[in-house]
Amino acid sequence: MRLLSAFAALTLTLILGPSPATALGCEEIRFDGLPYTICRVDLREDDLRLFLDAPDGQPWSQFGRLDAALEATGQRLAFAMNAGMYHPDRTPVGLYVENGEESAGIVPNPGPGNFGLLPNGVFCFGGGSARVIETHDYIEQAPSCRFATQSGPMLVIDGELHPRFLADSTSRYVRNGVGTTDDGRTAIFAISERPVTFHEFGRLFRDGLRTPQALFLDGNVSKLHAPELGRSDFGRAMGPIVGVAAPVQ
Repeated sequence: MRLLSAFAALTLTLILGPSPATALGCEEIRFDGLPYTICRVDLREDDLRLFLDAPDGQPWSQFGRLDAALEATGQRLAFAMNAGMYHPDRTPVGLYVENGEESAGIVPNPGPGNFGLLPNGVFCFGGGSARVIETHDYIEQAPSCRFATQSGPMLVIDGELHPRFLADSTSRYVRNGVGTTDDGRTAIFAISERPVTFHEFGRLFRDGLRTPQALFLDGNVSKLHAPELGRSDFGRAMGPIVGVAAPVQ
């Protein structure tokens, strides 16, 4: 399905010409011999947002539906990725804030699955900066976030890998996540191009991308919309989506 969606996006690029430039940049890389795609978002230049429900009250579910709605307003979806775990009805599992409105509360307790593998954390952004914050630090600091999504586990915490990650783990999935720089200006999103362990994925952010804080977003539904690479994944319906809206020129 990724190959078909990438072919369709590439065809549109050839017909319509290159997309308008933004500070956003996506590229394919290798780290420790493993392939990844990363996208760097400049919070002072790029209009990064969270998206959950369409005006009809139903989740956007697919990148194409969201892109079409933005196009009707003179914008386009320049980048997007699934933005955290969700229930069967596609409502967020943990904290979710969109445009300053909280629709799901923070979950501080351990629980089953990856989300409950503490420490987990919150991706908080708006006002030209972004931070990945461990959940209990978030509760204590009570930061003002125009957008926030909770997920877990943390991948990197103050420059250290999550303490439960094992170098010899055999649990491999296609995974995606986000890390933030110390100055808060840049958020770096990554998706693995083949199944990887938590330890391998965490090392990508700590040692490859040099982000002191990083958060796992998902490993069952990991999808990327990167038109500049001719890629827009589709298939299983998503809950929260994080993406950059850019003007159509």
